[in-house]
Amino acid sequence: MTQKVSVLVAGSWGTALASVLADNGKEVLLWSRNEEQVIEINEKHTNSRFLKDITLSPSIIATHSLQEAVQDADAIIMVVPSSGMREVAARIRPFLKKDTLIIHATKGFETGTLKRMTEVLADELPEMEPKRFVVLSGPSHAEEVICKMPTTVVVAAEDIEAAETAQDLLITRYFRVYTNPDVTGVEVGGALKNIIGLGAGLTDGLDFGDNAKAALVTRGLAEITRLGTAMGANPLTFAGLAGIGDLIATCTSKHSRNWRAGNKLAKGIALDDVLAEMGMVVEGVKTTKAAYDLAQRYEVTMPITNELHNVLFEGKSPQLAAGDLMGRVRTHEMEELPLTR
Repeated sequence: MTQKVSVLVAGSWGTALASVLADNGKEVLLWSRNEEQVIEINEKHTNSRFLKDITLSPSIIATHSLQEAVQDADAIIMVVPSSGMREVAARIRPFLKKDTLIIHATKGFETGTLKRMTEVLADELPEMEPKRFVVLSGPSHAEEVICKMPTTVVVAAEDIEAAETAQDLLITRYFRVYTNPDVTGVEVGGALKNIIGLGAGLTDGLDFGDNAKAALVTRGLAEITRLGTAMGANPLTFAGLAGIGDLIATCTSKHSRNWRAGNKLAKGIALDDVLAEMGMVVEGVKTTKAAYDLAQRYEVTMPITNELHNVLFEGKSPQLAAGDLMGRVRTHEMEELPLTR
C-alpha cells in the first residue's frame, strides 16, 4: 500500500521534502495556512513565493485543512518554525493515529522554555511515544534539494527503528539519509549552527576575509560542542552532518537565510528591517537569544554567541563585537584538556 505522508508547512524546506517524498512514490499532502498558495500548488504545480521557477510533481496535493492533512497519515513531517511548533502540534493531536511517525525538521529552540522541538512535541502529544519522535537535520538547502542535487542528511531518534523508518521514507538516489541515536546532539547542532551562520554573514559583510571566517566556524563549533555536551549530547555528533556539515553549508552559502541576514546587518540595516525584508523566518535570531540563556543555565562559556546577542539585542556594533572577541584574555585552544609542561 502507498504510504500517506503529510508535510507541515509549505515553505521552501517543506516543499522540497514533499518533492523528495513524491519521488519516492509516497502519497504526499502538503499543508499551508494560505489558501492562495494551496490553489497555486494544486493548479499550477508551483510554489513561487518560496521556490521560483520550479515545477512540482503533480502528485503533491496541497490542502488548507489540517485535519485532512494529518488524518490517517502514516508519517507527518513537521517543518514548522520553532515559534509555531507547540501550536501546530496541539492542533493536530485530535486527528493522529497512535502509531503515526512524527518527524520534525525544525532547527531551533522554543523561546521562553528553551526546550528542544522533540520536548515540545512530547508536551503536546502525550499519547505518542517520545522515543519515536524523529529529528531530521544536516546540510540541506531547499534550493538544491528541489533540483535533485546530491544531499546528505541525518535522522535521529531514541528508537532506532523509528529512525530507520524515516530513513526508508526519504532516502533516494540524490537524498542520502543516515541514522543517529543522539537526538539531543542532532537538535542542538542544527539549532546552534544558525547563530554561527549569522556571524559568518556579518564577517563577510564587513570584508573580514577568509581567515576570520575560518576562525569563526572553528571556534563556533567549539561553542556548539561545549553547550551540546553540557545538555547531554554525544560530542562525536558535532563532527558529523548535524554539526560541522551543517555549519559549513550555513556559513558558506548565499542560500542560507542566516548568512543573508547577517550580511544585511553588517551593512547597517536594522534588525527589524532585515527580518521584514527577508520575508522568511530567520531561526538564528531567536536561537541566539535562547542559546545566550542556555549558556547561563548550564554555566557554559560562549563568547561568539554572547557578542552576537549584544549585536542583535543590545545595539552593539559588529565592529566593536569583533574587536572584543579578538581582545579576550588568552586561553588554550583545547580548554577542557589539562596541558602539561
